[in-house]
Amino acid sequence: MTQLRFLPTLFVADVEASSRWYQQLFGVTSGHGGPEFEMLMAPGGGHSVVLQLHKADAEEHGTRIRPGSPNGLGVLLYFQVDDVDAVHDVRRRAGEMGADVECEPWHNELAHHTEFVLRDPDGYALAVHSPFVPSSSAEARSSAMS
Repeated sequence: MTQLRFLPTLFVADVEASSRWYQQLFGVTSGHGGPEFEMLMAPGGGHSVVLQLHKADAEEHGTRIRPGSPNGLGVLLYFQVDDVDAVHDVRRRAGEMGADVECEPWHNELAHHTEFVLRDPDGYALAVHSPFVPSSSAEARSSAMS
């Protein structure tokens, strides 16, 4: 095997509303659109799909959400942005959007990056994080505190 990509698909109540939410938060663009299925593309153009959204009651993949079951139980989806400043920019947008933010940006010493966690409109947990920075970098720690 020479390549492995992870492409998550979230089962959501309203594909179009969820698509707009992710587009506003991350600056991704619609690559498909519609009420049943969406492919969200990386910012800046190109053809890199970063997330797929699918109507929750879909059956064609052999997977269904059981009515009343919580979404994403036991899963935390990590979204890497350009740098620590971008983490704070996304946090600001999340606040403007009224998103459910579970923790503020902080420098995670074990993961060597700055991150914060929020929930999307369907209750999925998302961690927004900066790229890996060696723990010896004092700049990374001081930027995380701003």
